[in-house]
Amino acid sequence: MVSQAHGNATNTQRDNMAEQVNFKDLLGTGAHFGHVTSKWHPNYEPYILMERNGVHIINLDETVKHLNTAIDFVKKVVEKNGEILFVGTKKQAKDIVQQEADRCGMFYIVERWLGGTLTNFSTIKKSIKRLKELEKEGSSIYDNLTKKEIQKLNRERLKLSDQHRGIKDMRRLPDLIVIVDVEREITALEEAIRLEIPVVAVVDSNCDPRVVDYPIPANDDSIRTIQIIVSAIVDAITDVRETDIASDNEMAEAGKQIEKDEGPAVSEKQEEKIKSVEEANVEQKSEQVAKIDKKIDVTDKELIEDSKKSEKSTAEKKTTKKTIAKTKQTDTQPVKKVATKAKKIVKTTTTKKLLKNQRKNDN
Repeated sequence: MVSQAHGNATNTQRDNMAEQVNFKDLLGTGAHFGHVTSKWHPNYEPYILMERNGVHIINLDETVKHLNTAIDFVKKVVEKNGEILFVGTKKQAKDIVQQEADRCGMFYIVERWLGGTLTNFSTIKKSIKRLKELEKEGSSIYDNLTKKEIQKLNRERLKLSDQHRGIKDMRRLPDLIVIVDVEREITALEEAIRLEIPVVAVVDSNCDPRVVDYPIPANDDSIRTIQIIVSAIVDAITDVRETDIASDNEMAEAGKQIEKDEGPAVSEKQEEKIKSVEEANVEQKSEQVAKIDKKIDVTDKELIEDSKKSEKSTAEKKTTKKTIAKTKQTDTQPVKKVATKAKKIVKTTTTKKLLKNQRKNDN
């Protein structure tokens, strides 16, 4: 019941929003005045009511109908958390577009449209990153620079801030573009068509309405006409956001009431589930601990065997060293004896020779 009542309330709010812009409101702003008959576009004929004093008169019934369809589409985009880019660089539209885009928290371009803002968005992101570095307080860019170099960086910062003033926080391509004066913003329209981004635009009698996805036939030179159309689109955006916030709050309150009404039954079920889950976790943990104990026992046995083997190997090494030392000693003893005997024999032979020589000399 709560959801049905909420849905009915939101539908009534949206219906009231769609009926805000009337025929009389548009007529009072001069939205019905088109361009001179010599400057009209032939595809604009379905939206022309008559010709008066060499000027085409736009059918405001068509304007209201197309404005309502455009607002419905804008609402769908906002409901899906889509981002909208407002474009209006002419003098009559600059201030209006900036104020209304700020009011709904969307992006805007009111200075010169840079070629490739959508089709070459990667380079635009780089220049936005450069702007943020220049605007950052205490940045290392300004360290060890002369006054002339600092002034140059300040000029660059001002230029980039003017160019990217409304899209500084735009991290991806928009889901919808709202344009004022299609003929002036033809580059933006072509880039949107190339990237298949839907376009809502205020189209005057000198433009081709078939190029735009959701054209709004009206006088794009009148400040009051631009104000009423753009503000109607922005009001639709804010209404959708407010209804979403209200629905979230109502759902939260309904959830709290349900918890109050059905608190004990729900809590008992939850406790049973928690107990079963805890028991299952305890069993899993015990199994894991048993496995770990088995692994530890196996590793301990292996370590003991390895230590025994290492002890045996060290004992064997010691015994082999001792045997080698004994063999060396036994091998060296007879060699020494032989050497001493040889020395004695040499001494005796030499003495005998000397005695013989002395005897010969005496004779």
